[in-house]
Amino acid sequence: MKSATYDSQLREISTKIEACERVTYDEGVFLAEQVDVQTLGRLANLVRERKNGDFAYYNTNMHLNPTNVCVYRCTFCAFRSDLHADKAYEFTDDMIRERVAEAQAAGATEIHVVGGLHHQKDFDWYVNIIRVIHEACPEIHIKAWTAVEINWFCFKTKQSIPWVLEQLINAGLGSMPGGGAEIFHEDVRGKICEHKADGENWIDIHRQAHKLGLRTNATMLYGHIETEAHRVDHLCRLRALQDETGGFQTFIPLAFHPENTGLDQIQKPSGLTDLKVMALSRIMLDNFDHIKAYWIMLGQETAQLALSFGADDLDGTVVHEIIYHDAGAQTPEGLTVAQLTDLITEAGRIPVERDTLYRKVIRDGAAWHIGEPILTGAGV
Repeated sequence: MKSATYDSQLREISTKIEACERVTYDEGVFLAEQVDVQTLGRLANLVRERKNGDFAYYNTNMHLNPTNVCVYRCTFCAFRSDLHADKAYEFTDDMIRERVAEAQAAGATEIHVVGGLHHQKDFDWYVNIIRVIHEACPEIHIKAWTAVEINWFCFKTKQSIPWVLEQLINAGLGSMPGGGAEIFHEDVRGKICEHKADGENWIDIHRQAHKLGLRTNATMLYGHIETEAHRVDHLCRLRALQDETGGFQTFIPLAFHPENTGLDQIQKPSGLTDLKVMALSRIMLDNFDHIKAYWIMLGQETAQLALSFGADDLDGTVVHEIIYHDAGAQTPEGLTVAQLTDLITEAGRIPVERDTLYRKVIRDGAAWHIGEPILTGAGV
């Protein structure tokens, strides 16, 4: 039985959420450690519907991972490869153009580009990937290179963050994904990705991107060696940067897949944990317009449920995703638009196709164009 103190604290936090007041770090830890998933879901859905009504968003996108060769050996990663391993690969310009042509034929509005940090490739090789995509199809939005990759490019070139970002923008970069955040807290990060850009570097790279007008996403990898308090700390750091810059578009909680990683002894997060983290994220990130349920990692059924636990976005068609499938994801390697809209409709939500920058996509047969920005705050 819960104590009177528990009831009083939960009632106080619930009142704050209903009044659109911010939940503190300590209150977030209380919610994460002591409150059941149904209650969290109810509170998160209140926030979700206040911001986005019954709408649920998706986009038509395709992934491009130009190489899996990586100088880092993150404990949680199943995607990376050594240079001379059998699984090692790298894309040529012609292979990139083929992927772009496939994306065009599928009506994709976005190409999502991330990959390994290839120690034998200089910065120009990475810039050229963006340039080749942009020249092949200028109308497709390029979302590319995580903060970890930007940090590596700065190391390779001995140039500043703004300089690196400006070269990529000039080549055709449209926005940045949120990968590489993992868990910011030093006690965890040093154990799962020891040599990778630390939490402060990740935050500063996104800060500099926002100053240059780039919109970016944010993520958190959960379900490995972190605690509930580490998760809340991570969310609070993201919330603080959003207060400062307003440059984040969406937050994506990423469930850890242990298969084929150095942490394969850990059990994958349960569906209840997935929903709990989703709800907590929606409650804590009061200044984020969107929370994404990445169906590739969650599975289609859990992603559907997440649309009532704080999430308002399912990501997209996600064709050619290999990073999480290498880590044991059993989801399909891509969904059709019809399948996505069916998932949303079955969950009792209204499907809306968006582009990367959360503008409505209007289609007329095979042709498409961008409509008005999607407004939040009044369920529209």
